Amino acid sequence: MSGTILIVDDDADIRDVVRIALMQAGFQTEEAADGRAGLDAVERIKPDLVVLDIGLPEMDGLEVCRTVRVNSDVPILFLTAQGDEIDRIVGLEMGADDYLAKPFSPRELVARVKAILRRGGTPVDDKPLRHGILEVDPVRHVCRVSGAAVGLTAREMDLLVKLMTRPDQVHARPALVDAIYGVNIHVSDRTMDSHLRNLRAKLNAAGCTDAVETMHGIGIRMGPCLGGAPA
Repeated sequence: MSGTILIVDDDADIRDVVRIALMQAGFQTEEAADGRAGLDAVERIKPDLVVLDIGLPEMDGLEVCRTVRVNSDVPILFLTAQGDEIDRIVGLEMGADDYLAKPFSPRELVARVKAILRRGGTPVDDKPLRHGILEVDPVRHVCRVSGAAVGLTAREMDLLVKLMTRPDQVHARPALVDAIYGVNIHVSDRTMDSHLRNLRAKLNAAGCTDAVETMHGIGIRMGPCLGGAPA
């Protein structure tokens, strides 16, 4: 696996750890030491993924993420301080794909980067997936509702493709986590809830208010996607 990863962190030691781990895994890297420089680098480099610290000078990581998401769906992996759960949830709801708390294992960071770039290992076909008024082209990372484009993050796209591949199947949450993140990677329920909430909100705003159904105590499945009121 290859690609260009942008590392945005004001701690030079952490940038070194992340850079070495990613380069050993076959990635190219670029670096920025503050939020504004990171934002400029996203626009200039067009990286395949951004490793973004939340506690940055000039512009914090949450603001960088918010600004990036206006025009880009580039995957974002947040680095957060240990115990800053509020920042993690806010970051996910702003469109981040995943997070790691410091201190972290370089091996786990690489595993999460690879999992994001694999888009969860979801099998894709050259043909778009269609369900009601919803259409998804996983190869081109395009989602449309009644023909209008809907911008999704990599995790949201993974989740939607997994659900659409078998729209009548109820998917248990642990199986969804394994499919989206890969096995043996711990992901909290709040993280999955944030991705589901973001996905629903985006599809609702586009006019597909019945796309995702929660079967309480069982799992998640696709709704009829007819654009009516949610069940």
